[in-house]
Amino acid sequence: MNILAVESSCDETAVAVVRDGREVLCDCIASQVALHREYGGVVPEIASRKHLEAICALADEALLRSKLTRKDLDAVAVTYAPGLIGALLVGVNFAKSAALSLGLPLIPVHHISGHIAANYLAFPELTPPFLCLVVSGGHTLIVDVADYTQFHILGTTRDDAAGESFDKIARVLGMPYPGGAALDKAADGGDPGRYRLPVAQVTDAPLDMSFSGLKTAALNIIHHAEQTGETLDVPSLCASFSAAVTQTLVPRTMAALRQTGYQKLAVAGGVAANSHIRAAFEREAAAAGVSLYLPPLHLCGDNGAMIGAQAYYEYRAGHTADSTLNAYATMPIDA
Repeated sequence: MNILAVESSCDETAVAVVRDGREVLCDCIASQVALHREYGGVVPEIASRKHLEAICALADEALLRSKLTRKDLDAVAVTYAPGLIGALLVGVNFAKSAALSLGLPLIPVHHISGHIAANYLAFPELTPPFLCLVVSGGHTLIVDVADYTQFHILGTTRDDAAGESFDKIARVLGMPYPGGAALDKAADGGDPGRYRLPVAQVTDAPLDMSFSGLKTAALNIIHHAEQTGETLDVPSLCASFSAAVTQTLVPRTMAALRQTGYQKLAVAGGVAANSHIRAAFEREAAAAGVSLYLPPLHLCGDNGAMIGAQAYYEYRAGHTADSTLNAYATMPIDA
């Protein structure tokens, strides 16, 4: 089954062709990073306009690179939630038009389930059930993947997402967008014990997380150094911040894994590219004797291939839509 998949939830216009949920025939991405770098982050209106400019040509390029024609397609899939509403609407309306004109089924895909499905592309042997930590700029979730289309949230952030926290501290430190990657690189060689940063505990929900206090503490250190003329040890602050985020994510994820009894653990989302978090999970998974699935870096960020992978299983479960499909800025994965 050849699925044309569209992803436009934030600042990457992506169109891919995926076969049977596991084989990527092509994955085309038009990045807006250079454009938004001038503003230190994504400007939603600009992102939406750039999606409009790129999406039609990108779909043609995807077909060309996959060596398929429109007649070879079996379905059209699209991210419909969650994300920037204007950006999502571009992808949804394009996909609806494409499905209608080609007489093909339309498959709506939740963005988070797409991130989880990125692991199916990297690891053909991976099948549910398993536990997955999804960490990105807007989301931090510990998910019980009971089946390909059945998800249960075991833990989440009560405030900021891990990725948003990385980006905010990086921006205040003057690092280029996207800040998370720059902060990760800057942390190399730093002393993770140099600065004392909090690791929050949610007493009534031990698997839940909070990053707002951590972010505020780091900002206070930066501002204090600026106001007093103190030299800020940037590599060590980055290393300390990365360590605090890691100490928030990893123990809770491992606790959730023990709670489910699963022997398979996956990590997904843009923050899954963080080298310190990846190394920590590798150590903990090896110590626990469980199988760890860390997607390659090119599948951690937003891409169309992950949407095409999840779409195959949504279609098999009978989850299709018609021309009334709408986009939603927020929507839980277990709705």
